Amino acid sequence: MTIKTTWEPFEEHGDLTMRSNLPDTVFAFPEQRKEPLTDAHHVRNAVARFDQVMEVSDEDRALAFANIEKAAKYYGVDLSETNWRQLGVHPQQHRKER
Repeated sequence: MTIKTTWEPFEEHGDLTMRSNLPDTVFAFPEQRKEPLTDAHHVRNAVARFDQVMEVSDEDRALAFANIEKAAKYYGVDLSETNWRQLGVHPQQHRKER
């Protein structure tokens, strides 16, 4: 089954000073507006923090991974993972949502 991605590159002239300026389409988790994918650094952060995102469904995680893959390709980031389950199925149990 192929997941339809929602991620699109976003560029704006000048400095983005607020996360609220970003469209939903730049987030790995667009509905929750979590893990922005605005450059290679943010793509690597999204991979590293994938299992820290709380209260999302498996479908949300599948979409987020598809968005990460698309952004990684766009920004030239090599992913060793081939599916979202390799990044962690569930958040770390001791973590609390902030």
